[in-house]
Amino acid sequence: MEFDIILENGLIHDGSGKAPYVADVGIRDDRIVDIGDLRHAEAAQRINTGGNVVCPGFIDVHSHADLVIHMPHHPDILEPLLRQGITTFVGGNCGMGMAPLSKNHVAAAFTYMEAMISQDANSFIRWEKFGEFIQALDADGGLALNCGLLVPHGMLRIAAQGLKNELPSPDAMKTMRYDLEEGLEAGALGMSTGLMYFPGVSSDEQELENLAEILVRNDAVFTSHLRSYSNTLPQAIEEVLEISRKTNVKVQISHFFWLPHVSQMVDAVTNSAARAMAQLYKKVKVPLPLDLPLKKQLKTITREIARGLPLGIDAMPTGTGFTHALAFFPPWVLTGDQQKVLQRIADKDIRRIIYRAIRSGKSEWPHREGNTWSMNFFKVMGFKSIFLMSVVSAQNKQYEGKHFVQIGKERGQHPFDAICDILVEEDGNVLVFETPTFPGDEFTERSVYAAIQDPNVSIVTDTILMGFGKPSHLFYDTYPKILSKYVRDEKLLTLPEAIRKSTSLPARQLGIKKRGLVRKGYYADLVVFDPATIRSNSTPEVPNQYPSGIEYVLVNGKVAVTPAGFSKNTHSGRVVKRWD
Repeated sequence: MEFDIILENGLIHDGSGKAPYVADVGIRDDRIVDIGDLRHAEAAQRINTGGNVVCPGFIDVHSHADLVIHMPHHPDILEPLLRQGITTFVGGNCGMGMAPLSKNHVAAAFTYMEAMISQDANSFIRWEKFGEFIQALDADGGLALNCGLLVPHGMLRIAAQGLKNELPSPDAMKTMRYDLEEGLEAGALGMSTGLMYFPGVSSDEQELENLAEILVRNDAVFTSHLRSYSNTLPQAIEEVLEISRKTNVKVQISHFFWLPHVSQMVDAVTNSAARAMAQLYKKVKVPLPLDLPLKKQLKTITREIARGLPLGIDAMPTGTGFTHALAFFPPWVLTGDQQKVLQRIADKDIRRIIYRAIRSGKSEWPHREGNTWSMNFFKVMGFKSIFLMSVVSAQNKQYEGKHFVQIGKERGQHPFDAICDILVEEDGNVLVFETPTFPGDEFTERSVYAAIQDPNVSIVTDTILMGFGKPSHLFYDTYPKILSKYVRDEKLLTLPEAIRKSTSLPARQLGIKKRGLVRKGYYADLVVFDPATIRSNSTPEVPNQYPSGIEYVLVNGKVAVTPAGFSKNTHSGRVVKRWD
């Protein structure tokens, strides 16, 4: 038997969580065809792993890399994912994505999309239906890495009724069900919801259950950015659990975390205390149990899993989130097209009304009416906790990485005026970090320790790589960080368990077949790394640095990363469909 590639003398961590073993891996075309002693076999190429770990490629099931995967230069933008060992990502998360579209509401859809992608959607959109988006990706001559897709609930809503802050009419609901079915038939893995974001925040359980019925019929998953991650987190969890109980839909709880619910009036005290503790933690690693609130909620979910409810969870190894600045505004501000939204924000009288809504808003369940929206982070966290992540124009680049109290002082403005004016100046294209202290803080990262250790939680990046701005270090180092800090240094996870949580667990949760394990017949998505030297080199201040210790990355049997670097012309990735 002749092989295309043989990985020699590898320490095989097969992704199951079981103990490793030494073997060679034989690859032909895009599959693993043999595992064992292959020293006498013929091969076009032999790669001596030097006894390093050979494991499945990492599967990142919560990403927004789908926002750029259609671009011809996407290998340049997404190189950081491959360089950290990611061979498959799942996009279309948080109810946000690139399809479906409808002629009746295309302007509204472009408003929604362009706020994230920061370019004219007319310049590249050549699809309407979700299946046409998949066909466009399949026809582009290959992808840099594998891409699974979710049908975004927000895009379903916009295609059916535009940017309305209301429940769908019977006709709109019919359209949403039809478009969801079409996307699933085209190969989508499921549907995502962004229940903290507009327009997903406007939905109710009946609407979601109606769509979940379609998912169950197609054996697809319901993923959810919950309606709240703060004071009403228990209710937000119960909402999706109840949807699963009623419909038996498979549920994936996205990027699980918890935020303390404070207010702007205590912002100065809260930030000062948290920042002081974070600075102290750099010198003295006091093991404060900041993850107790999350641990309590994980017990509830674990109990339901034990009872047979089909639930999954994923989390990021960070205490910092990232999103669009408009996400923090009252939902009523975001109705209509982008021009109308920016006109409201620019109008000084309306701006005062918006600010009063933020100050007086109460985060009350179910967060669907008036000023009760749970993503009122200007109030919940304060302006010192909101950092500028990226802008497009040169005039505001100087503010990237700074919080809005700093930016306001430099511009001679109140922080809220600074946010509003920058949004207007940038035509709405503003991404931000949110954190109680500062991006990359290891102290607040302790708040997710329980999730990182939980056996039902897979590891994700929440990637928003757009090719500009100041990205999160996670887009460069999530998996190297898990394997070095959490496994080797702090010993919170064993190496087999960390690999399982990054490979076979997310594959099972999202229904990805024949990936996530080193097994005969599985796709040859593989990573070779040195467990002694793997580490992150990325920092919040200088994020765009690749990790050390990852020697090779193979996507569908083709070598994409070697010790010499990344091969941008490999293009061996493909769209992963539900039935693959």
